[in-house]
Amino acid sequence: MIGTAFLVIGLLLAGYATVGYPALLWLEARVFGRRWSWKADPHHGLPSVSVTVPAHNEVHQIEELLQCLTALEYPRDRLQILIVSDGSTDGTDEIVEGWAGRGVELLRVDERGGKGAAENAARDHLTGAVVVNTDASIRIRPDALKLLVAPFADPEVGVVSGRDVSVPVGGSVANVGEGGYVGFEMWVRDLETKTGGIVGASGSLYATRRELHQVFVPPNLSRDFASVLIARERGFRAVSAPNAICVVPRTGSLPAEYRRKVRTIARGMTTLATWRHLLHPLKYPAFAWRLLSHKVLRWGTPLYLILVALGVAILALDHGWARWALGGLFLLVGMASVGWAVSLGRAGLPRILAVPAFFAMSNVAIVRAALRAGFGGSERLWEPTRRVEAIR
Repeated sequence: MIGTAFLVIGLLLAGYATVGYPALLWLEARVFGRRWSWKADPHHGLPSVSVTVPAHNEVHQIEELLQCLTALEYPRDRLQILIVSDGSTDGTDEIVEGWAGRGVELLRVDERGGKGAAENAARDHLTGAVVVNTDASIRIRPDALKLLVAPFADPEVGVVSGRDVSVPVGGSVANVGEGGYVGFEMWVRDLETKTGGIVGASGSLYATRRELHQVFVPPNLSRDFASVLIARERGFRAVSAPNAICVVPRTGSLPAEYRRKVRTIARGMTTLATWRHLLHPLKYPAFAWRLLSHKVLRWGTPLYLILVALGVAILALDHGWARWALGGLFLLVGMASVGWAVSLGRAGLPRILAVPAFFAMSNVAIVRAALRAGFGGSERLWEPTRRVEAIR
């Protein structure tokens, strides 16, 4: 009986977090989606925009980034490009200064404080009515900026998230699972947009009304996630702009992706803990449901898998089908372990091992992130993941 209970509970929770929640969003979008569609005001012109990029020792890719930013299809008299040098020592500052004649500004922070501290330092230097945040390794399509700020014609919109397109590094399949995960995440955000709003913005490219961006966010928290929570707290909603595309190179190995996931998930958990009042089902019923389903329950996936494994193991004592299922679980665990071990050795990773290895890595990262967030807090400062090779 207890084995059946473990198995059913684990499957139900895992099924809801991955399939049930998107299915309910899809159904809601079919029935009520038009209620949330925004319409541009014909008298609403293009707002002034500040694009800000924190950078630490990015000499290897800063020229390409600046070429991308200055090629954006946006009126120059309404566009500010601000590079925030976070204690760079490799010549990044000198390169940025050389672009001053093309509308690029440099803000130097002498003492390195991390991405969050750099974003906070930039607040008093931003001139745009809309603030766009992106990273040095991201490449924005020329038309993406206009598409990103268009939803601000709706006065209820406070944050707009761009659409990530994940690209591989040099043809490597070591991190092939990330492409599928990013695509799934973008699809869920599109559904959330049609049903009231997203609960998390893409750190690769997102825009915020200036008055919301001026809110101080502690450096150890995730500003992209916090921006959505701040917006909802103040009566705005956040949406996704599906055509505002940015290219996001994948990390080139599972170990690098593991370290990145641990950092980002731990910061996300700490950020949600700071704004946990938004989970109140009576004060924020719809938003709390989406926040619980999209974030909290998805972070619970390792626990659901443990329940399923325990249930199958207990049932295997008396049922033949459960023995076959247990054997299948051992096979998947073995494939994931071999795949991860191969990736640690920097050898080529066969595609048949890449997906289970990525899945296992992601769930181990959730556990590690939960321990870090619960006992040590999220990192304020870390060495950025180098991903530029994918987009050259």
